[in-house]
Amino acid sequence: MAKTEHSEVHRTEPAVNKRREIADVAAELFDALGYHSTSMDGIAERAGLRKPTLYHYFRSKDEILFEIHSGMIESILGLHDQRLESGVNSIEALRGLMEDVINLMENHPGHLRIFLEHHRELPDRYKEEIRAQRDKFRQNIVSALEQGVEEGVFRDVDVEMTALAILGMCNWTYQWLRPGSGRSAAEVADAFWDFAMNGVALQPNLARP
Repeated sequence: MAKTEHSEVHRTEPAVNKRREIADVAAELFDALGYHSTSMDGIAERAGLRKPTLYHYFRSKDEILFEIHSGMIESILGLHDQRLESGVNSIEALRGLMEDVINLMENHPGHLRIFLEHHRELPDRYKEEIRAQRDKFRQNIVSALEQGVEEGVFRDVDVEMTALAILGMCNWTYQWLRPGSGRSAAEVADAFWDFAMNGVALQPNLARP
């Protein structure tokens, strides 16, 4: 996969941290005002920067949008890589993947809404990389399901369709889960996990037509 051309900012730790700070500020503005209604002037002002300084870190608003997308998906991909390195089983892997997405709604709500609602607005030069990252996350769910089927802890389900169902259930939390809503990310993860593992029928096959 060809890497996109990012800003030629010196990738020192302070510069990386500053880019992250700017992306966080922009995410708040995109979430509050809308992506198209947010200007580079507004981002610079909220970040406490002169506009030329902002352009030192990011050449465009599109690039900031890419940074938000890439940073978020890379963080949860990294969490799962660490999980796999520790030797988790299929249940721990799948449960962890679900929690990673739901926790984003509690820890980075604006980022998740932007990720889900504005990915189509990324310029073509960025879309391929983000699409590959999103596909990798979905494949992590598929792999956990396949492992569970092989181990005999999950039923022999259509793993692709089941992965999409789990993603849809977890991703949709951004529409209704809010800090202070009375439900924590952990409680939602518990409820979704129970539903994914046990369904709603009291007796096996009761709801099957």
